[in-house]
Amino acid sequence: MERVALVSGGNRGIGREVARQLAGQGYRVVIGSRDRAKGDEVAGELGENVSAVQLDVTDEASIEAAVSSVEKELGRLDVLVNNAGIAGGGWSTNAVDADLDEVRRTLETNLFGAWRLTEEALPLMRKNGYGRIVNISSGMGQLSDMGGHSPGYRVSKTGLNVLTRMLTAELGEENILVNSVCPGWVRTDMGTESARVSVEEGADTPVWLATLPDDGPRGGFFRNREPIPW
Repeated sequence: MERVALVSGGNRGIGREVARQLAGQGYRVVIGSRDRAKGDEVAGELGENVSAVQLDVTDEASIEAAVSSVEKELGRLDVLVNNAGIAGGGWSTNAVDADLDEVRRTLETNLFGAWRLTEEALPLMRKNGYGRIVNISSGMGQLSDMGGHSPGYRVSKTGLNVLTRMLTAELGEENILVNSVCPGWVRTDMGTESARVSVEEGADTPVWLATLPDDGPRGGFFRNREPIPW
């Protein structure tokens, strides 16, 4: 049986590499891209197991259409990687004088976008009694090590971790495993060329979580395939 995975923001960076690695493991991968043409271009580069769909996680109609397209074309959805995200005003912004409109915009993408997409995907997973949901979070969302600066990004990633825990509690013993992951400081457009971690390394733990066996961990927060504090 061919598993089907949807990767939001899959046309570049960590999302693109997650799509490449999953396709290499035999998954049928759908790249979600705000610009469909860019998604199609990347899908063509990654091979016949990869296709693209227009997906803007801040647009409810776009989310509904994307998931409907996956169901219509492929008949199932087994894996969701909530990767789409923005930095939210830059790393030097501060909570003491934050532009709250920018914070809201960041939350719409990084938290509510993932939340909406998950809600839309869950019925398909429940239909087949199988699901793996991977939320691409960040160490900057850890309450155990919370600092200042980048308020929108930090709050959005902490919220994403909360969503992971709530979904895990509510899904109970269903075979739908939800986990958060910090890929590290990765050399992407967001992470910049100064980052320490390659995209291949950054995608490794998300792909591991996307392909967990039925008895794999659920409701955890991971980096380098190891649990880290919340």
